[in-house]
Amino acid sequence: MSKVARHRRYVGGPDPLDRSRFALDPWRLVERRVEPADRGTTETLFAVGNGYVGVRGTPEEGRPAHEHGTFVNGFHETWPIQHAEAAYGLAEVGQTIVNVPDATVLQVYVDDEPLVLGEAELLAYERTLDMADGVLRRDLVWRTPTGNRVRVRSTRMVSFTQRHLVLASVSVTLEDASASVVVSSQVVNRYATATPEDAPAGAVPGAMADPRRGETLGHRVLQPVLHRQEGDRAVLAFRCATSGMTLAVAADHLVEGDAETTTSTVVTEDVATTDVRVQALPGQTLTVTKLVSYHTSDADPAAELAARCGRTLDRVRAQGVAQQLADQRAWLDAYWTRSDVEVPGQPSVQQAVRWNLFQLAQASARAEGHGVPAKGLTGSGYGGHYFWDTEIYVVPFLTYTSPTAARNALRFRSAMLPAAESRARDLNEGGALFPWRTINGAEASAYYAAGTAQYHINADIAYAIAGYVDVTGDEEFLAREGIDVLVQTARLWVGLGFWRGEGPGSFHIHGVTGPDEYTTVVNDNLYTNVMARMNLRAAAAAMAHLAAEWPAEHARVVAHLGVDPGEVAEWVRVADAIAIPYDDVLGIHPQDAQFHEREVWDLKSTPSDRRPLLLHYHPLVIYRFQVLKQADVVLATFLRGEDFTPELKRADFEYYEPITTGDSSLSAVVQSIMAAEVGYHELALDYFHDALFVDLADRHGNAVDGVHVASAGGVWSALVHGFAGMRRRPGGRTSFDPRLPATWQAVTFRVALDGTRLAVTVRQDAVELVAQTGPGVVVDVRGRTYEVAPGAPVVVPLDGQGPRIDGKPEPRALRDTVRPDGSVVTASVPPLAGTTD
Repeated sequence: MSKVARHRRYVGGPDPLDRSRFALDPWRLVERRVEPADRGTTETLFAVGNGYVGVRGTPEEGRPAHEHGTFVNGFHETWPIQHAEAAYGLAEVGQTIVNVPDATVLQVYVDDEPLVLGEAELLAYERTLDMADGVLRRDLVWRTPTGNRVRVRSTRMVSFTQRHLVLASVSVTLEDASASVVVSSQVVNRYATATPEDAPAGAVPGAMADPRRGETLGHRVLQPVLHRQEGDRAVLAFRCATSGMTLAVAADHLVEGDAETTTSTVVTEDVATTDVRVQALPGQTLTVTKLVSYHTSDADPAAELAARCGRTLDRVRAQGVAQQLADQRAWLDAYWTRSDVEVPGQPSVQQAVRWNLFQLAQASARAEGHGVPAKGLTGSGYGGHYFWDTEIYVVPFLTYTSPTAARNALRFRSAMLPAAESRARDLNEGGALFPWRTINGAEASAYYAAGTAQYHINADIAYAIAGYVDVTGDEEFLAREGIDVLVQTARLWVGLGFWRGEGPGSFHIHGVTGPDEYTTVVNDNLYTNVMARMNLRAAAAAMAHLAAEWPAEHARVVAHLGVDPGEVAEWVRVADAIAIPYDDVLGIHPQDAQFHEREVWDLKSTPSDRRPLLLHYHPLVIYRFQVLKQADVVLATFLRGEDFTPELKRADFEYYEPITTGDSSLSAVVQSIMAAEVGYHELALDYFHDALFVDLADRHGNAVDGVHVASAGGVWSALVHGFAGMRRRPGGRTSFDPRLPATWQAVTFRVALDGTRLAVTVRQDAVELVAQTGPGVVVDVRGRTYEVAPGAPVVVPLDGQGPRIDGKPEPRALRDTVRPDGSVVTASVPPLAGTTD
């Protein structure tokens, strides 16, 4: 993998991938050479999953591997958080996704010699992740130590249609001489000890702390509950030592061959092994197909889960493997019909776009009853936790392309409401406070300043709910589940803030942290206040709508939550009075009330080996400066664009862009969108490429820990909201104001709007709108209204692509800006550790 430094960007420049190794293909990620140096990264890139089960792209042989990883969404262990100094209300119990028993192993032996990548002589090698049919394939030719050429083909698939099913196969063909061939299939609990031998470097106790990585627990997590053999079917079941969650895994094998085979199975507490043996002649092929089922539960008995695994495998055997492959292809055909984004004339971009969109399917499609982890199910990064990333970066994509998956994600937040209400009481507030990071609904962040203090997550969830209901018209969800979340999140803001007088700017919210984690526990964070205002207004509007259209459900909410008209009126009054910081001297919005009192961090003069800052500077050092981990004010101007004038959006973008580090993978997509809107067209494409290749080119140096799922969602947003200029405004009207890059011919995508699937093609000279399904829709293009009816495409001529500003903004913040009191802000870099200058 060609690793590219974060600060190096490409504006229509060189492709960041080594194409002698990673071939260009519009529908496949293709690897034609194995390089041990980036083994962990490619394990992430070639992972397969369906939102419930995820399997890293480790070799079928089981070794060598950076981190074996099979994950089940929501299946986690808990552990007590040890605070150096305890305080009331701190998070008490940590949660970590569990690496469940690995069923990917299909080891090949020829005359008792094992195939081991990195040691074997490979005459040919190709591995492909096919995004059209959802199958990972590998095809290689191995010359054994005796000179016998052996062709080994393997496949791996996690089913989108059979939620609990993993399929894997290996085919072995001798090309030169007869030999003994053995395929040894295993299901192995690699984490049977507290610290497994193959734990990834840096993930063991005592290693350099990186808060982005998952925790390594110091005890045996999976306690064996049962193991048994049913013919050649192997069944294992476990219970997590502390959380009490239960899991069962079962494996069957189908054997096909040109010669007579023998099969034997042995099952122990932590390992199940099935060996298939054959004495093969040249040209003969042995194929072993493995059917694996995983079932988990909060507390159901292991025997019950084992029975569920058996029923899954029985059904799959009866239907046949060919049917599973056909179903997978059909599911993905439908997904791409809804979700694909086409970028003609940009082959590298096209491949990367589809890879990112495929990751969104793998992270969310079958996540029913669970959230969308920050790393999907491709690695242990962030401990498998769910963050606000889901609602801001992933749910919008799902809302416009796969509304059922969006609904499931929001229903999961609704199910968390009781825990959020309890958490609010812990912090002496009413309503509900959703956790910054969690798996089971309880706050799992030990560092409250950059965790619990991010109260904005309440508004982020409300934003996603309101947007989903607006776009899909799913008022049933609003009436039955969404309204409770809107009401309880709104109540938090009223209690959290306080009045200082009357009128605009008189309601303040102190002691919070916005999306930018390099500035914590501040007063009147602009993003938080703007989003809280939206939350309050959305809750009030929803209550009024239910009263008029869903009176029974309105009565339920009133009775259940004790809402009265006076309280709803107070939400509106607070919303109208929330303080929105503004600096008259600079003509921009401060990130918070005191942000511009700080000195400025001179990023341009900061050594590249001191990035990201959070790994090289104490938090207190970072907190003293104007420096951003990720877009904060800029994100607010995107999400709540109607609250800002075009002039203020540009001024805010120009001020904050030079002091935003991009240390967060969430930043580039937002900066791309707003750079496009305000006119910095080259910079917009620059940031888009950063986000597009954040994992494929390992831009942040941590793709080894899993895919950046939120960034993948942001790639879709950058294409649709950035370059196509799509916005959804109050009143339910969708508008387009394109900003297509100068080097692009066109971009085509589909969105579901008001019951209609609308295909949108933006070209340099026109926008074409086609109602593919549904009754049609009314949209605006640059201020004019158009009705798009079925069978009647609308072509709207374009006069350019909006304002065009070359280069990047002048670094105003670094050039002797003046505070309101007349003092001059200076720019500098803190001295490195152990130095004084």
